[in-house]
Amino acid sequence: MSVQERKQRERVRRERLIVATARELAEQQGWNAVTTRRLAERIEYSQPVLYSHFRGKREIIGAVALEGAAELAVALRAATSAVGGPRARVTALARAYLDFAACNPAVYDALFELDGGLVFADEETPEPLKDAFAALLECLGDVAGEGVHPALFTELFWAALHGLATLTRAGRLLPGDTEQRVEMLVDRLA
Repeated sequence: MSVQERKQRERVRRERLIVATARELAEQQGWNAVTTRRLAERIEYSQPVLYSHFRGKREIIGAVALEGAAELAVALRAATSAVGGPRARVTALARAYLDFAACNPAVYDALFELDGGLVFADEETPEPLKDAFAALLECLGDVAGEGVHPALFTELFWAALHGLATLTRAGRLLPGDTEQRVEMLVDRLA
């Protein structure tokens, strides 16, 4: 192995450490607790080393978001592949999406609430974000209905899920009615 290969491997390892540490800190204490100084202390590298990987917190948020989008896509596909029938798949998709949002609040914020410098719904959208949307579309495209554009239907269903996730987390919806909301959403739209 060449010195260059070793240095590149170490760089990738440090970058993963920075992202994992930022995510852990954000999940424990919120994104306001994630600063370059705290990250540098936790990973035991200097701030200049951290800045050699990311220009600042915004890029770190973006990296956490991309990692989260990949995980969301895997979770959605796993949930929908385990059940049969279109309605059951859509219900499983909705539950998996809401579970992901509830279990990963800092990642969900990085994806949808914070500015991570990511572009959505564009040719320049990073692949993990496209793949997360594709995971939704794979399931929802089948139930969009005749004459309904599958991608638009997917956007609408996704917006409803995002609203449920966000309002529930903010304490604006009664937590005991989540299952009933999922059933209503699936009944009305799918």
